[in-house]
Amino acid sequence: MQSSSTVQMTIISLFLIFTLSLSRKAFLASAGKDPPPRFELIHRHSPLLSEHEATAYSPPKNLSERIRQLIDGDIPRQEMISQRLEDRRRRGRIRKASEISHHRTFNGTSNIVKIPLRSGADRGLGQYFVSFRVGSPPQKFVLIADTGSDLTWMHCNHRGENCPKDGLTPPNRMFQADASSTFKTIPCSSRTCKVDLQDTFSLSVCPTPDTPCAYDYSYFDGSKVRGFFANETVTAGSIDRRKKVRLKEVTVGCTDWANGNFHNADGVLGLGFGKNSFAATAAKLFDNKFSYCLVDHLSPSNFANFLNFGNASKQHIQNMQHTQLILGELNPFYAVNVSGISIAGKMLNVPPEMWHIHGAGGVILDSGTTLTFLGEPAYAATVAALRAPLEKYKKLGQVLGPLRFCYNDPRFDMADVPQFVLHFADGAKFVPPKKSYVIDADVGVKCIGFASAGWPANTVIGNIMQQNHLWEFDLANHRLGYAPSTCDFHSRF
Repeated sequence: MQSSSTVQMTIISLFLIFTLSLSRKAFLASAGKDPPPRFELIHRHSPLLSEHEATAYSPPKNLSERIRQLIDGDIPRQEMISQRLEDRRRRGRIRKASEISHHRTFNGTSNIVKIPLRSGADRGLGQYFVSFRVGSPPQKFVLIADTGSDLTWMHCNHRGENCPKDGLTPPNRMFQADASSTFKTIPCSSRTCKVDLQDTFSLSVCPTPDTPCAYDYSYFDGSKVRGFFANETVTAGSIDRRKKVRLKEVTVGCTDWANGNFHNADGVLGLGFGKNSFAATAAKLFDNKFSYCLVDHLSPSNFANFLNFGNASKQHIQNMQHTQLILGELNPFYAVNVSGISIAGKMLNVPPEMWHIHGAGGVILDSGTTLTFLGEPAYAATVAALRAPLEKYKKLGQVLGPLRFCYNDPRFDMADVPQFVLHFADGAKFVPPKKSYVIDADVGVKCIGFASAGWPANTVIGNIMQQNHLWEFDLANHRLGYAPSTCDFHSRF
């Protein structure tokens, strides 16, 4: 009998082990073989915006108008960046990066969420829009993608409280919060409201413990939004467009009052570095990493830009380099530690304080800025070195905004343009293609694509300099990865 019992127990044990093994394999297959999810970024000049009538821009008539529209948005954005960083330095408010970067990955998987990016709004808010689905069932909106802010919000109707205030006209599209089964307001009495959301302009008013946590958020150009915070589910598409990925408990703003220039967009997607920004929240679920890839701004409209969440190395990126990513020092911006610039293999004589993040300088990456803005000492040295071998070409007789040095000579040969290299303090180098810093400004017109940020000032690496590269932000390990890429999501980049 004992032998029979032992046999039965053995059979049961083997059955359980077999069953658990199958379950584990099924889970791993689901986690590891699912197609990578994604979001798409939409460039402000993309005809794809015409699919969303409320946010359609008037297309530029020619290349010259296109460039002017892009760089016109750079000036207010640089003012915004300078003001925010100066205010932060003055207040001495430096948040610990460890508070938002060290988190376990969701289910231990290394899936990748990808969001297609296309280029979006000016007036200091950036150059890209993103198609965004929120709620259960999902409701679709088009938001301005902004790496300079950490609040994600949509125009919102909650319990019918969407009447226009102060005579403002209600927006064309609104998130119907009551129609979503996963919409959950954040109470004003909660620690999340009192502590975590304090830097996102949460208000201290709390008439009852269950009253939603309110915010009053201002942008540099004077635009303002008011509303309250909630947790919601965001749905992303997949790289093969067949599977959907649901991101739960994402902090969003339900805006019931807005005043300012948002180009009739449905809201803003906050991609800056902050504990409750969408970038940080989504990255927690997927290896604490996110990345984006920006195509040449003059590429055909069928080329798309993407915002990815997850491990980009899983996509077999070739020639990926890494350097230190500085987090928590210049929030909400992402900073890097630069040691210098070389032109044609020769290091420029630039004062070291240009690169000191704790002083008057420092370097940030910003996808919402078009040109690359250098502090005046670095700008003067860089432009002088680039101009020297180009003196033989005919110069344009006018200045195009911040583009001071342009050429309209049919003999112009890009082979004469010396190589620009950005050197990082840890030895890594960024070598952009020449077309990323000597740019097409009109038919037959080439311009040196740097602008002066003045001094003291931060250096800002803009989106034209970043194009044709994939940039991966590793929040857990404070590491920035970058590699040349076609940004073709159908390929392996």
